[in-house]
Amino acid sequence: MKQINSLENRIGVKLFVRTNHGISLTPAGEELYKQAKKLIAAGNAAIKSVRNIGGYKQHTIRVGTSLMRPCKMLVDLWAKLDTHKLPYQIEIVPFDDNPTGLNAMMESLGADIDCYVGPFNSIQWLEQYSFYPLGLFKCCCAVPRNHPLASKERLSWSDLSGENFMLIKQGESLILDRLRKEIENNHPDIHLVDIPNIYGTSIFNECEQRGYIMETLEIWSDIHPGLVTIPVEWEYEMPYGIIYGSKPSKDFQEFISVLAAAK
Repeated sequence: MKQINSLENRIGVKLFVRTNHGISLTPAGEELYKQAKKLIAAGNAAIKSVRNIGGYKQHTIRVGTSLMRPCKMLVDLWAKLDTHKLPYQIEIVPFDDNPTGLNAMMESLGADIDCYVGPFNSIQWLEQYSFYPLGLFKCCCAVPRNHPLASKERLSWSDLSGENFMLIKQGESLILDRLRKEIENNHPDIHLVDIPNIYGTSIFNECEQRGYIMETLEIWSDIHPGLVTIPVEWEYEMPYGIIYGSKPSKDFQEFISVLAAAK
């Protein structure tokens, strides 16, 4: 939010519309986004052309990024390296978090996009994609700001008693399947509400609008202005890192090796 305010102050016009359901671009914001993409593409093309003339070889690593799956963790790790001496540059490729956009991005891994950064515990993805871990994030609860539990610093199992609890449907995540089993066996008074797809911004909207509680990750604490993220007394964590194709290019494999050495 500070970065958004700073950008608007610097340019002098309103770029974003803020509501209880998230943010969207104003017409001025849409134009800035369109022009910025052109400038970035032109700058990258100029640098590539100059380097080709000078005989400098550099490989572009295309990293997908979105509101819920930002690439900041990878960019920060890369910033620790002396990138001026390494033959790689990172190109940021935006995608949408809705099911259609996410599925399209996943299908393009290894073709139009080399990787993205996010949680990785999908049973289906374990066999289809490769994963380089960057860390673990705690599973928490997203609670609407007007909910009686919103003021608590930490939730207990008894706090969740009688609540509607949104959770990814069974068979999608090994870790969340364990959480579901614990609820079904030990806390049957918690009413489970299945989330049909992988987490997207629409799920957070639904949680806020229906007044439900939802499983979320600590890294998503600022995703939705109408929700607060609260830790819970359980010990569930989700692996988070770089997700890429099962048959990556030689250049990308070497890129991962460089990251591993720097981590």
